[in-house]
Amino acid sequence: MTGDVGTISKGAAWGQGVTAVALIGVLGGGLWAVGEAVGSTGEAGTKPVTCSGEQAEKTPTRAADEAGRVTGAQLCAALHRPDLAALLGTPGELAKNANGGGSTFKPVGSDKEIHTPSAEVEFETYTVHLTASYDRLPVATSAALLGDGTPLRTVLGRPAAFYSDRTLSVSFRLDGSKAQSRPGVPARVLMVARDASDGGDSFELTLWRTDGAVPDDAVLLRVAGQVLPTVPGWAAGG
Repeated sequence: MTGDVGTISKGAAWGQGVTAVALIGVLGGGLWAVGEAVGSTGEAGTKPVTCSGEQAEKTPTRAADEAGRVTGAQLCAALHRPDLAALLGTPGELAKNANGGGSTFKPVGSDKEIHTPSAEVEFETYTVHLTASYDRLPVATSAALLGDGTPLRTVLGRPAAFYSDRTLSVSFRLDGSKAQSRPGVPARVLMVARDASDGGDSFELTLWRTDGAVPDDAVLLRVAGQVLPTVPGWAAGG
């Protein structure tokens, strides 16, 4: 699960505030966030956005030497596909923002850094977030820790599970005063094991809607079915 927090200016009309929308990860102990604005290409709809990253990805020592590890840039390339809006059921919508990156975090009581590359594509209706989790936890264990009784299923020949989460809107004042937070919108997450034996590690595809409606699991499954097989190294885990 993940670690980066992104912020963007909402303009003078918001009283010199900066806002982020974050999703609280249940298992990773981290906070990950997504911006609420168009990408660096300018106004939404003027031209297609491309995957971007503001800084080099942070990875643990030796991560590059471990087979099968992907980067945020690779995840973004897989997620930001031309037919993504159609897969979401909103054909014709253009991506407002697309980015990929990576960070690390240390679980409580552990000295080991866990690599958490992720990517995100934002549309007018949906935002889609894809994360590769290298915490070595099988999906079966993760699903049990989530505690919502979600039964395991098979997706693309691998163990998988759904769970619910919620975004959190966080506002930061530019004058340095205390940040404020409020509940965001519901999100649905699909965890899919990195390999068919569920030997540890997973991919997480998260979806939420701007209007606050609960995303349909069928939409998540449709996106996962097309996106995950294009992630580098996916076939090796089959």
